[in-house]
Amino acid sequence: MKKALIAMSGGVDSSVAALILKSEGYDCSGATMKLYSKDSGCCSEDDVADARAVCAKIGIPFYVFNFTDSFDREVIERFIKAYENGSTPNPCIDCNRYIKFSRLMNRMYELGMDYVVTGHYARIEFDKNSNRYLLKKAVDHTKDQSYVLYNLTQEQLSHTLFPLGELTKSDVREIADTNGFINAHKKDSQDICFVENGKYAEFIEEYTGSTYESGDFVDKDGNILGTHKGIIRYTIGQRKGLGLALPAPMYVCEKDLVNNKVILGSNDDLFSKELFANDINLITCDRINGKLCVNARVRYNQKEQPATVEQIDDDLIKVVFDEPQRAICKGQSVVLYDGEIVVGGGTIL
Repeated sequence: MKKALIAMSGGVDSSVAALILKSEGYDCSGATMKLYSKDSGCCSEDDVADARAVCAKIGIPFYVFNFTDSFDREVIERFIKAYENGSTPNPCIDCNRYIKFSRLMNRMYELGMDYVVTGHYARIEFDKNSNRYLLKKAVDHTKDQSYVLYNLTQEQLSHTLFPLGELTKSDVREIADTNGFINAHKKDSQDICFVENGKYAEFIEEYTGSTYESGDFVDKDGNILGTHKGIIRYTIGQRKGLGLALPAPMYVCEKDLVNNKVILGSNDDLFSKELFANDINLITCDRINGKLCVNARVRYNQKEQPATVEQIDDDLIKVVFDEPQRAICKGQSVVLYDGEIVVGGGTIL
């Protein structure tokens, strides 16, 4: 009998994933990862209690693994350094890469189990022609999470199961309701689990004990327009919250770290056709040869856009879009698709 370690957040998705695997005959154990030291956001005491209750109801063992040290180092500190370096990070991608499919998967191996199972909406298939595991979009495109999973390696894909990939969110809630799960109607968690109310700049200042110097807002010609409150507080494409009285709408177009300036421009200034990305991971192949036509996404909620990708070096790709894209942000991920299949992706430079 195959053994599965279910990553259980206390939410409805991972709970139903556990039920499905149990019903399919797997020897299942549930595990909540304690990631953040404060009792808020993800892995709160309430979340742990909900996950424990579901495991008790379906009759599987339940564990709590304390991964706070890894989460601090691999997720929170990367998040902070990205903002300090003028980037816009995606901590969910780092959490999947360094925690769920690294630290938790190592624990799975230590316990002599076969699979890590999560409640992500995505699919994994083995392709005999290429002899590779493929990552595919979920059937429910409104819940698809393949974008945040593009870093999965062949080894990780071969030891991962996504039981919800063929289901819709309403299917999942109905299954939970039918089985009397305590969390059947629990709200979905927020995007950045360790940042309350989306106030990431306040979180960074509290976590680091640092303050970030004010500086000049300038236009593209260098004319001073006002004073910003610290460069970490602004992201590319931002218009609201600048605190400026301007004759026309202006947007954050660039951040000059050396001179501590935030450069503002018009909406048209935000559009560009190409990007470079490194820290790449390819799923469908070992290397992209020549130019490949793909659909690409430069942020989680963006609709895919036609583009051409070319691999420039071992760890560098160039993506040229058919049409200019708005507010491409350094630090976000570009993820490449061939229809339903994730080709791979990388971090935007």
